[in-house]
Amino acid sequence: MREVKEELGLIGKIVSLVGVYPFPRMNQVIIAYHVLATGTIRLGEELRASKRIAKQELRPWDFGTGLAVRDWLQQQGGAP
Repeated sequence: MREVKEELGLIGKIVSLVGVYPFPRMNQVIIAYHVLATGTIRLGEELRASKRIAKQELRPWDFGTGLAVRDWLQQQGGAP
């Protein structure tokens, strides 16, 4: 929740764990959560822009956070 506040200026609440994913390209592990957030987006130093995409238009990619997007879509009852 600290990252949500720091990078987006939003107050978040964890809904559920989406999953844990290896990201060997960056020697990292990604832990992804479904979060409900409130407030007005204020981008932090690490982010340059934001873009709102309707859930039905969201398409996962084959690595990194794309795997979490895929699993989140499945958890929401949609197939990627």
